[in-house]
This record gives sequence, structure tokens and C-alpha cells, in this order.
Amino acid sequence: MAKKFLNILFVFVGMSSILFLSGCHKKPVETVDEVSVAPLPPEGFMIDEFDMMEEKIRPGEAFTSLMVRLGMTSDDAMSLAGLCDTVFDVRKMRAGNAVNAYYTVDTTTADPEAEVSLKYVVYKKDKTHGTVFKTSDSLAVWNFSRPVETVRKYSDVTITSSLWNDMTSAGAPAGLIVSLSEIYAWSVDFFGLQQGDRFKILYDESTCDGDVVSVDPIYYAEFVRGETVVPAILFDQGDGGNQYWKEDGASLRKAFLKAPLKFTRISSGFSYHRKHPVTGKVRAHTAVDYAAPTGTPVMSIGDGTVLSAGWTNGGGNTVKIRHNATYTTSYMHLSRYASGIKAGTHVRQGDVIGYVGATGVATGPHLDFRVWKNGTPVNPLTLDSPSEEPIKPENLAALDSAHFYYKHIIDSLIVR
Repeated sequence: MAKKFLNILFVFVGMSSILFLSGCHKKPVETVDEVSVAPLPPEGFMIDEFDMMEEKIRPGEAFTSLMVRLGMTSDDAMSLAGLCDTVFDVRKMRAGNAVNAYYTVDTTTADPEAEVSLKYVVYKKDKTHGTVFKTSDSLAVWNFSRPVETVRKYSDVTITSSLWNDMTSAGAPAGLIVSLSEIYAWSVDFFGLQQGDRFKILYDESTCDGDVVSVDPIYYAEFVRGETVVPAILFDQGDGGNQYWKEDGASLRKAFLKAPLKFTRISSGFSYHRKHPVTGKVRAHTAVDYAAPTGTPVMSIGDGTVLSAGWTNGGGNTVKIRHNATYTTSYMHLSRYASGIKAGTHVRQGDVIGYVGATGVATGPHLDFRVWKNGTPVNPLTLDSPSEEPIKPENLAALDSAHFYYKHIIDSLIVR
């Protein structure tokens, strides 16, 4: 009888244990992995927990003056400046750059001066980099950078009105347009683009928080006009020189730029019989006039030496440059000269020598640009500029492979 009772007891205890253990397994258990923790933003503190005010650095404003203006005491601002030595050079803060000030607001007091307390200040160096200044409790300084995403992109634009309008309408970033104009500055007359001209470009685009921060590099491009194709193949020989070439190894870079300024329009062309807009007299106009806003930078189209920089009758402020024994250029009606430009100054291709104006006899701001070949005026728009040295023979095979690779990518994208 006792043995039977023990058996029943063991069965009962066993059944109870199973039920108990089963119940334990059914009960939900919280683990650390299931706890959601919001990540810190790049600034290193929870910016959403504060009230933010955006300010601009004023011209001539010192670091300590800025911090006092935002809410720090003079002593704390001086102490914070002392912490910046190895992290941030306060002398390089640029006027006009944005700073975000983060505050806490105490709503439990009626004292208006005690309601607001400055906690952090964020200086924006550019779209991706900045510096955080912790302004309360323990003072601190640190740099931060925002994540940048880089993607390979392709643009294919046919000209219907202008390079700028058509490329922006196609969604191309401004940086791509500028880079393209620089690559083809020696080979394509951007003031003479025609309807139907086409640009195909393969490039990397880097974005930060949805904003384009850079377009670099352009791997490959094609300028197409009818049956003529001018490729630009990226290939670095490692000598710090030119990086864009045609398929035969000829350099896209030439001795002279196609134009001495960017993104303007031709208001008057080269002619031996033009009626002057001011005097009304018909006479030779052996120049090309580029209409542009006052202050537009004017560049030397090639290496050379400044022959003169001064006032000329009718031409106003004028710079004249000798490039070699054959070619000389002049740039007239300038509003002012670039720093250091005077007779005897050596300039490089692309150096700014002055700024568009309307000095002398002129109806409005424009650049009168002239070229002489062996002392005879020539049309700048038809100037045949010699190319720089071709690619090294030992690099021709690698250039050909790069051309085939990029061309294949573009052709496959067009088919899609």
C-alpha cells in the first residue's frame, strides 16, 4: 500500500514539474538584445533634446566673442579656447560660416535670464565636417564628420538651349557642369554649342544628407557632334600632369584655353566691318566680346608674361600678355586687375588676371578679348592651339584598356 502511494506521489510530482517547466518556457523573457537604443548622431550628443538656434560668424569676430554672444561667460569662453589648441584652430573660423547653438530651457523659474542655458555649439566647417564645443558642466571640444555616400552615375545630355540649362534640367549637379567645362576647356567651344550636341559622362557622385558634396572623379566622357566624337579618358601617368586623353593618346590639354572666362555669352564677334555701338562708325573689330556681369574673373588663356597692365584709349583697363614668340593676347574693359598683375609678371594658364567691367568706351560690362599671331589679328574662336605632350608610349596599352572598359559601361547603360 505504501509502495503504491509512493508511485502515485512520484507521478504527481513529475507531472507538476513538467507543467511548471512548461509554464516557464511560455513566459516571455526580455533580453538585452531586444532593448532599442537610439544611436548618437555624428555630433556626439542628442541634438533633438535641445532647442537650436542657427547663427553666422560675423566678419572679424573672435572665437571668445562669438561664444559670449551665444551665452557663455567670458571666463568660460577663455577656458574653452584654451582646450582648442590640439583640436581646432580658432583663427581659421571663417566669417559667414554657420554655427548651431543648442540650449536647454528651464520652465520652472520665472527668471527670464535663468530660463535658457547654452549646452553645445556646433561649428560647420563644410557640408561634411564640423567641430563641437561643449559649453557647460565639463568643457570639451571634438571634431566630427558626417557619413558620405558615393555612387557611380551616368549622365547623357543633348543640347537644346545651353549646357547649363540642359544639364540642370536633366538633374546633373552644378559640380559636374563645372568639371566637364574644365576637362574640355581646350577642345570644346562652350560658347558655340549647337542644338544636337551631346555629352555622355561617367562619374562618381558623393552625397551627405541628400546634398551633393562632390563630383569626382569623372572617369570618362564623350562630346558628340554629328559623326565627330571627342572622348576624355581618365588616365593618371603618376607624374602630376595631365590626366585626360583622347583614344589615340593625344592630350586634351592644349597650350591655350578656348575662352578666358566661364559661362557667359558672346555679344560681338570677330569682324573687319562692324558698326561700333557707341560711336556708330564702321570699323574693324578684331576681337570677340564676351558679355558677363561686372566682377566676373578673367583668366589668361595660356602661360606667358604680362607686357602691360594699364589704361588704353577706348579699351579702359587692359592687360596684354605675350605667350611666346608667336602669340600675344589682350583683355580690355576690366573693372580692376587681379593682385600682382603688372608688367613683367609671369602668369600660368588659367590664372585670374582681372575682372570684367565697362571701363573705357563700352555700353555695358563685357570683356574685349583679342589674339595676335606673329603680329596679325586672328579670330580667337578659330584659333588652332597646339596640344601638350601625348601620353607616354609605354602607357598606350593601358589607356586603350581603360577606354574599352569605360566605353563598354556607357554602351551597356545606353542599351538599358
